[in-house]
Parts: sequence; C-alpha cells; structure tokens
Amino acid sequence: MKAFAAGLVALVALGAASPVFAYDPTEKSISEIEADLAAGKVTSVELVRAYEARIAALNPKLRAVIAVNPDALSAAAAADAARASGKAGGALAGVPILIKDNIESADPVPTTAGSLALKDNVTGRDAPMVTRLRAAGAIILGKTNLSEWANIRSNRSVSGWSGVGGLVRNPYALDRSACGSSSGSGAAAAASLAAAAIGTETDGSVTCPSAINGLVGMKPTVGLVSRTHIVPISHTQDTAGPMTRSVADAAILLSAMAGSDPTDPATAEADAHRMDYTKALDPKALKGVRIGVLRFAAGFNPETEAVFDKALDTLRAAGAILVDVPEPAGRREMGLAEREVLMTELKADLNAYLASTSPQKVPSRTLADLIAFDKAHAEAEMSLFGQENFLAAEATKGLDDPDYIKAKTLAHRLAGPDGIDAMLAGAKVAALVAPTTGPSWLIDPVLRDRPSGGGAGSYAAVAGYPHLTVPMGEVEGLPVGLSFIGPAWSEAQLFSLGYAYEQASHARVPPSYRASAQPDDPKPWLDSGVLPNP
Repeated sequence: MKAFAAGLVALVALGAASPVFAYDPTEKSISEIEADLAAGKVTSVELVRAYEARIAALNPKLRAVIAVNPDALSAAAAADAARASGKAGGALAGVPILIKDNIESADPVPTTAGSLALKDNVTGRDAPMVTRLRAAGAIILGKTNLSEWANIRSNRSVSGWSGVGGLVRNPYALDRSACGSSSGSGAAAAASLAAAAIGTETDGSVTCPSAINGLVGMKPTVGLVSRTHIVPISHTQDTAGPMTRSVADAAILLSAMAGSDPTDPATAEADAHRMDYTKALDPKALKGVRIGVLRFAAGFNPETEAVFDKALDTLRAAGAILVDVPEPAGRREMGLAEREVLMTELKADLNAYLASTSPQKVPSRTLADLIAFDKAHAEAEMSLFGQENFLAAEATKGLDDPDYIKAKTLAHRLAGPDGIDAMLAGAKVAALVAPTTGPSWLIDPVLRDRPSGGGAGSYAAVAGYPHLTVPMGEVEGLPVGLSFIGPAWSEAQLFSLGYAYEQASHARVPPSYRASAQPDDPKPWLDSGVLPNP
C-alpha cells in the first residue's frame, strides 16, 4: 500500500507493543489529511486504525476517550469506496473526529454525560449537528470524556472527572487538570487521538480546556449550532463548538456544524449567518484593525501576564492598533443573575431531555431521580463531585418564575449591551482580547479545582456572543491561550483575526507528555512507555 511511504510508527502502550501502522497522523491538520487521502498516501480505514491505536496507547493514562465507535471502520470503508468511485466528498470526507459524550450520535454507543445514570442511553439518533458533520464526510470515531454533567452538578468539583470515564489528565503534564467540562475533547485533540474534537460550552467549557490543552477553541454565537439531542444545561447559554490544533481546522468544522434546525428555535437566524469560514482567513487581517485590550482580565498571574504582553507585541507588529478598555460595571451582578438562570433552566431543560429518552434505558426520568441515583450510588458518583447545584436547581420554580425572568434580562443586558457591546462601541474597536485563563492547576481531590482565574469569557458566555481562543504561549511548559471576543455573529471576523495572530506568533507547542510540571520532576511520560511526538 502507498501508505507505507509515510514511514512506520510503532505505538507502545504501557510497555505492551501495539500494532504497527505506516501512517502517522500526529499533529496532522484536516487539510493535510485530506491531501494525503487524495494522494493515496493513506485510506480512511488506515486513518481510523491509526487513531484507534493511538487511543489504545495513550488513553489508559489520559482517560480522554470514553468510548470508541464500533461503526467507525465501516464508515471509513464507505468513505474509501466513495473516494475510489470518484464521488465528491465534503470538506471532512473520511476524516475521523471525536465528539463530547453529551452529544448524541446514532452509533451503538451510549450518550452518558459522564453519569452512570445514563450508562445505557443508546438513543439511535444523531444530534442535527452530528448529521451535518456526517454530511460533510466526517467519521465519528468515538466519544470523549467530560466533567460529569458538563461540570454543573457541583461548584466543588475536580474538572475532567466522570463516573463513567474516570479522570482526564492533561497531556502536557499528567498531574495537571485538562479543565472542563470538555476536558476529554481538549486532551484528545491535543494528543492527536483524532483529527479534531467537538466540545460544548455553557460558560468556559470549550475555551478553558482549549487554552489549557494548547488548542484553538471556538464558542460560537448561541443559535449558530443546533443543541437538539445534546444533554442540556441552559437553552440560553448552551452551544457546541470545535476544538482543534489550528484556526483553519476550527473554521472547517464550524462551517460544517452551523445551520438552522426547526427543532431548536434559537437557530432561526443561523442559515442567514453561516458561511464557509475558511474564506475569511487572512494572514494580514490585523493590519489597521483597532483591538480592545481587557487588562482588567489579565492581572491575575504575572507569568501569564508576561505571555499576554508578548502576544500584544505580536498584535502590534502585525499592524493592530491596541486600545485599553476599562471594565464595565456590574460583573458581580451579572454572575449572580447568570446562576439564577442556569439553575432554573437546568431543571427545566434536563427534565425535558430525560423525557425524550427511553424509560427502559434511562430509569431516571427527572432531576429529582438523578439526585436520588447519586445518593444511592455515592461511592461511584460522589467521590470527586458533590451535587449541591443539582439540589439548588431542583428547588427552582420554573421558567415562569418572575425572579428567573428578571435575572435572565439582567444577565443579558450586563453581558451584552452594557458589557461587550458597550466596550466595543466605547473604544471604537472591532474585537476584544484578553488571556483566556491561566496555566493548568494541579489535580487535587482534597481541595478540588483551583484555577488561576482571569479571562473575560463569561461576558461572551452570558451574552451568547462568540469567543475564540488561540494558543499564545506557555508558562513553565503549560499552555495558555489568547481570547478574541466580538459581537453576535462575528465568527468570521474572529477567525480572521485569530488566524492572523496564529500565523504571526506560531505559539502552539505540541504536548510534552511529562509526568509532572514540577521543575524537580521533568521526566517525560515517554519513559513510562508512551510514544513521543515525531
């Protein structure tokens, strides 16, 4: 086979030899993979087998993948047959991707949201977003692990842990968090366990794990991507988004994912705004553009701030005009109102989702049932997560509650018109930049998550506006990201600005697979029998 021209890659999993494959997909972009498929250097079947071998080698440590799709190989064979017959494929033709395990697919794997209460939730239905990905030619390789219930069950959690999948580890240092809730998607995409991954976000769950795992992540405008058949938290803030190793790959994926869905009223305007986002990518896009700098979101960690200052220098060198933007009033009030919205919608939306599942496969039919399930299975479900947020949500009064309606209006106003919109207009800038968050923190089952804070992502999350994070460098070998935030439906502009920055900075560094980020323990995980990056 022609693929042998690519050279042999031996995968070694924890001391045990894995199959030998001729094609190494590590760090390959979607465009590179498509070119290699077209040139006959690899087949989709070989791609799936190579990624499955990487999963077999790396996942016992990373715990990033919760299930491999047994239908992936047959889908790959169909893609190869179509290519051989000369049938035109989509932008993702024959490319394996992973999706977060709160997103339904028609494959014979359950959609669990990480909870044992959904361990048998095989629905036989594709989320409309997945249908669009398949229409573009993508192969669903499997499901990624996540912070259980997308990290909404408890404020005192260990990000990346779920009862079904265990604890996701950061591929840059195993003792560090992969953030959440799309932790598995972040670790998997960083470690090239697939060409790319899909995550979901309510507030930070695409952008934080993307930044912390050295990825590009796009949290799109709420309503650009359908949420139907995705285990919900909040119909006001939920959205899926791409998590990739390059801006171009994120643009390819979002172009495929976006579109209106009659079963999700929030997407009514999506078809009018969706486009081929790759056409917006311009390496000179920063020249002459006014960018607002959110220094109030940057002063939380001197090492991260130093990387941020370097990123600002790169923006200036690329021709951007930087303008400092003051913090708007009401950030605390916005957060309190957001919590009221999330707790109320969690109960309503999760109950509606559970009602759509099979009672034979999902005996828990309400949020109250889930609370009882967790209590009954406390040893398996409650070791690293509480459920105080589930209890708070269960106590809410429904979507007609005047306090909820007031909070929803207030939160959107403070984040949108009085927040992002006001910052953009006041400084006469096209977009806002800030550090996405600080470097990854130590995994700690006692004190739980201790993120370094900062960032301005909550404004975009609460307003429902787009937020792009792009790698901007490292702190002691741990990635940190640069956020680009804009008004509603500004994905094309954010992609263009982020692409120009990416091409000017080349800041992304592949995972190092260290056992620890501690300076006195720099031993790479490779010594434990895991493959290096080529």
